[in-house]
Amino acid sequence: MKELHELTALDAGRAIVERKFSAAEYVEALLTRIERYEPDLLAWETVDSEGARHAARVADQSLDSPGRRGPFVGVPFGVKDIYYTAGLRTTMSSTVFQDFVPDHDATSIARMRASGMVVLGKSVSTEFASGDPPRTRNPWDHECTPGGSSSGSAVAVAARMCPIATGSQTAGSVCRPAAYNGVVGFKPTFGRVSRFGVYPLSWSFDTVGWMARSVSDCAAMLDVVSGIDPRDPSTKAAPGGSIGESYRSAAEWKPRIGLVGEYFDDQATPEVVSHTQAVADRLADAGAHVETFQLPPSFDGLHEAHLVVHYSESAIAHRETFNRQPNDYAPNIRASIESATLLPLSAYVNGQRIRQVFYDELHTGLSGYDVIMMASTPSPAPRDLSSTGDPMFQTPWTNAGTPVVTIPTGLSADGLPLGVQFVSTAWDDAGALRAAHWAERVLDAEIGLPPSLG
Repeated sequence: MKELHELTALDAGRAIVERKFSAAEYVEALLTRIERYEPDLLAWETVDSEGARHAARVADQSLDSPGRRGPFVGVPFGVKDIYYTAGLRTTMSSTVFQDFVPDHDATSIARMRASGMVVLGKSVSTEFASGDPPRTRNPWDHECTPGGSSSGSAVAVAARMCPIATGSQTAGSVCRPAAYNGVVGFKPTFGRVSRFGVYPLSWSFDTVGWMARSVSDCAAMLDVVSGIDPRDPSTKAAPGGSIGESYRSAAEWKPRIGLVGEYFDDQATPEVVSHTQAVADRLADAGAHVETFQLPPSFDGLHEAHLVVHYSESAIAHRETFNRQPNDYAPNIRASIESATLLPLSAYVNGQRIRQVFYDELHTGLSGYDVIMMASTPSPAPRDLSSTGDPMFQTPWTNAGTPVVTIPTGLSADGLPLGVQFVSTAWDDAGALRAAHWAERVLDAEIGLPPSLG
């Protein structure tokens, strides 16, 4: 068997249920891994060693109890530090909340715990999940950004400190750091997973997501956490019910893929354009129907609309704390909040109108495809520690509320991860996961550990 830290979340869960090793042993293996690499990578705000050990013992004891066992019993996970965790410090990676300890869990965390999962600790976010760079280091190259805002979660999964970790996406904060660190990232349909207990940045965009090392792990997690929550009015009942195994491809199934060029090719480096085309060619050779997808006309104003809506809502979300402690805010989020005061209401309304037009046009265009595909990012992780990278390749799909899966597909000439992302229509999360799972098997693109890690 592989070393424990190399197991995917589903593999670990199966092994624990089959008693090949205990949840307690698994937690200890990961805590040892964290102890070894955390001083170098700085992925965690808080490591809850004793809490994780206790939860692992409870999970082991539950194996003797009758009843349904979920797929992740005893599996530890990392929690982005904007998710409330009862009794465990939750800082939003900001000095404003450096001593805050919630008395309740975020709904998604409560559901994960109820399934038998183990909170390992709180991972570093950029401050308030905004654009200020984190202290976390990219394990592939410390001179490159790890991305953001879910920086610590992506690095913790890439470094095998945990098999799965939560993130959130308001622009590109799940899929971008996942791509920069060579792991799978999944942003579900807006409204499929409750955001109650996740500190808000922009109500129109904030979406709970997660990162793992396989599409299967991401799909199984969707069943654990999704569902209506009366404390989050945006949540809806997903048509079709459980994802279960429905995302998996039948042996004869081949996806219809729309390859997006245009803006994405214009903004990407030649290496990324060439790599993405090579991936499309391999998928076509394996039987996928691949043709060019034309972006709708409303795409042209989408990025500006996103900024107006994002900044306006962020200013409202932070109004009380910012008025009380403006000097404790990091420069980028402070600038966005201050700039929002100069935006007229008409700009916000027009931004929301453009989003709706794009949503309608995109879903009409997607009707002839299972998914559309494009590069995950315009370049590998930039060698710029003052930035978290540009979210331009993720923002459109966050605007539309559609599900997105990014998978690693190789390494650049400089040895940095590259990836592609798959987008389907809203509420067809199974479709995005199915196509990504199929491509994952066809490409067999396990890029392995960063060279600096054993």
